[in-house]
Amino acid sequence: MMKLLRDSIRNLAEIPSITVRKNLSSAAGVPKEMADCVVIGAGVVGIAVARELSLNFARNVLVIESASAFGTGISSRNSEVIHGGIYYPTNSLKACFCVRGRRLLYEYCNKHGIPHKQIGKLIVASRHEEVPKLNYLRNLGNENGVEGLRMMEGSEAMALEPELQCVRALWSPTSGIIDSHSLMLSQTGEAESHGTTFCYNNTVVGAHLEGKQIHLHISETESLKDWDRKSQRYPDVVLLPKLVVNAAGLSSAALARCFSGINRGVIPQSYYSRGCYFSLSNTTAPAFRHLIYPLPEDGTLGVHVTLDLDGQVKFGPDIEWLNDIDDISSIQNKFDYTVRADRAKEFYPKIRKYYPSLKDGSLQPGYAGIRPRVSGPGDGFVDFIIQGEESHGIPGLVNLFGIESPGLTSSMAIAEYVAAKLSNC
Repeated sequence: MMKLLRDSIRNLAEIPSITVRKNLSSAAGVPKEMADCVVIGAGVVGIAVARELSLNFARNVLVIESASAFGTGISSRNSEVIHGGIYYPTNSLKACFCVRGRRLLYEYCNKHGIPHKQIGKLIVASRHEEVPKLNYLRNLGNENGVEGLRMMEGSEAMALEPELQCVRALWSPTSGIIDSHSLMLSQTGEAESHGTTFCYNNTVVGAHLEGKQIHLHISETESLKDWDRKSQRYPDVVLLPKLVVNAAGLSSAALARCFSGINRGVIPQSYYSRGCYFSLSNTTAPAFRHLIYPLPEDGTLGVHVTLDLDGQVKFGPDIEWLNDIDDISSIQNKFDYTVRADRAKEFYPKIRKYYPSLKDGSLQPGYAGIRPRVSGPGDGFVDFIIQGEESHGIPGLVNLFGIESPGLTSSMAIAEYVAAKLSNC
C-alpha cells in the first residue's frame, strides 16, 4: 500500500522522490515525496473539496483516507436529510452554507441522477407554550432565505400526517432526503476523472514545518493497530504538499494538534457526542410521509422522524456526550458505535409527544453516529470553523473543525469556500 501511495504521488505530481533529511525526528531512510494538494479525509466534505479543486481549479489532488473506502465515518452515520437552513443564526457559516449547499445539492442530484426526494419537513409544537419558539424559527428561516416556509394550524398538519399530534407546525417544503453514498460515489468519480487520486488505508499521523513548508507524516493504517501510543514511531512516508485541506472529520482537531509548529491556541477543544437511531417495525405501511421534527433542545434538533428512500421510518438521533477520547484514539477512529437496545426506553416518551400511538416494542436498534463538536454540553450555538493562514499563519493550510450537521447539506458550499481561500496559494 505504501508503494501504491508513493507511485500515486509520483504520477500525480510528476516530480521524482527525494531523500528524506535526517532532521525528521532523527529518522533516516523515511522517503519524502512532493505533492500539489492533499485533502485529508474522504468523507462527503473531503470528496466535495477534492472535486471542486480538481474540476474548477485544475489542481492535482491526492486524498488520504485512513479507512478502506470513502464515507465510512460521519458521512454514512447520519439522517441523510437535506436541510432547509432554518435553525442557524443569520449570516453564520452554517446558515449561509446550508442554504447555498442545499440549492447546489438539488441541482447536482437532478443533473447526475442521484437518488433523492424533496419530501418536505414539519417542525411541530406539541404544546401551546412552544408556539413562540416555532414563530422564532419561521422568522429566522425567512431571514436566512429559506424558501416557502409556512405556518400551519395543528389540524392542517395532522390532515397531512394522520399519525401526528401537534398544536401548530412550521412547513418547510425545501427539505428532503438523499442517498449520500450515491452522492459520494458520483463526486468521487468526477474528481478521479479530473486527476484526483484517492489513497485508502493510509493515515495522516502528524506533521511538522520546515520554514513554511508542511511535511505530512503518513503511516499505513494497519500498522497503527498494535501501536501502544507510548513508544516512538516514524512515518512510512512524508509528503511535501503545496496545499493541505484538513477535512478529517472526527479527528480534524486532534490531527491539527499533532502538527508540530502550528499555533495550538487557535485549535478548538474537541468534544464528541454519540447519537443513536431506531427503526420503526411492526407496521404494515409507513407511519409518515414527511420529515417530522420536534423543536430543538439540548444542542440538537431533537429525536425526529426521518425516512429512507424506500419509505422506512427511523427515529433519532438522541445525544450522549462521550468522555475520555484522547487525540490518538480519535485519529485511529476508536469510537464505539454500539446501539444498546435499552436506549429505546428513552426514545418512547420523546417520540410520543408528537406520535402518541407509537406502540411498545415497535422500536428496533438501528445505527449510531458520532459528531465532532467544538462546544460542550450547554455551550450554545457554535459555528463551523474554517481556518486558513490568517488564523494559524501557515500558508496553504485550511483546517475544517466542527463540521457536523448541516455538513452533508453544506458540503458543496463548503468546497466552494475552501477552494476560494486556496485560489491564490
